[in-house]
Amino acid sequence: MSEHSDNSTTVDGPHQAPEDVQSDSEGVSMAQESPKNSAAEISVTSNGELEDAQEHSFNRDFKRSLQAGLGLSETQITSHGFDSTKEGIIEAGPFQGNVRIQQKSGPVVLAEETKNPAMEKLELVRRWSLNTYKCTRQIISEKLGRGSRTVDLELEAQIEILRDNKKKYENVLRLAQTLSTQLFQMVHTQRQLGDAFADLSLKSLELHEEFGYNADTQKLLAKNGETLLGAINFFIASVNTLVNKTIEDTLLTVKQYESARIEYDAYRTDLEELNLGPRDANTLPKIEQSQQLFQIHKEKYDKMRSDVSVKLKFLEENKVKVLHNQLVLFHNAIAAYFSGNQKQLEQTLKQFHIKLKTPGVDAPSWLEDQ
Repeated sequence: MSEHSDNSTTVDGPHQAPEDVQSDSEGVSMAQESPKNSAAEISVTSNGELEDAQEHSFNRDFKRSLQAGLGLSETQITSHGFDSTKEGIIEAGPFQGNVRIQQKSGPVVLAEETKNPAMEKLELVRRWSLNTYKCTRQIISEKLGRGSRTVDLELEAQIEILRDNKKKYENVLRLAQTLSTQLFQMVHTQRQLGDAFADLSLKSLELHEEFGYNADTQKLLAKNGETLLGAINFFIASVNTLVNKTIEDTLLTVKQYESARIEYDAYRTDLEELNLGPRDANTLPKIEQSQQLFQIHKEKYDKMRSDVSVKLKFLEENKVKVLHNQLVLFHNAIAAYFSGNQKQLEQTLKQFHIKLKTPGVDAPSWLEDQ
């Protein structure tokens, strides 16, 4: 038996020392108990090279460990040279090869980055705040006489006339409603007075005829008053529709036009201020963005101005037509009532297709209409 060298791991003779046999048996048992540590049992020859069979087994086990999902981020391979005292340590990071790792959860779908609703709302609030600040600054500048404003003289004159006419029509409407209320009270009083005269005519034999004449007169006046009241109420309803719906709708469009004008002037002022400043790499993108915003609000302002012009034209035509018919109705009904011409008063209501509701009589049901 030859002597063992301190740096050699192989034996030349057929027999082995008891210590070597014991170490070999312990290595076999460790390999059987923990197959995952097979990569750590690497036998080398005396010249430091791997044996072929064990190298093949090592490569096979290494590939299996990769397929099983071995965490390479915690793996360290230490190589000790037999002919050198240098020690090399290789730290392996996450494996980047074509290794498929089984997922414990369901299928993972890769999609584009979804938009965050909170960020969208925050962006909308930011834009609204910026636009409100610009418009408020423009309004304050105009009131202080420091800022310039865009004025369409012809359109502004038409809007002022419309607002003035609306106030006057509202006054006429208020007076007509007062007249209707007072006429209703007078008709109600005349009807009660006629009933009182009729009752006295039955109880006073010596004044039977006199009470009877007055009773008939008051009842006739109450009937004509109801007819006039129907004409006045129809006049009130038509003027109310014109003032509080048609004209109000046009004025709402006018408010939108004025808001668009303020926004247009605000962004126009911003663009003018940027154009007066220096032009460099930092300001050119701001000028381009301001130019785009200015163009957008200019188109909006032009559209709203066109809409207001069209609505004012249609409103004027509709107003003339409606007021012409209503003023003719009001005049003929008042004239016929105070002249005592009952037939003319009734003819006026038929001309404008006004149906009077008889007091104490409900409207017919839909079965009666059929």
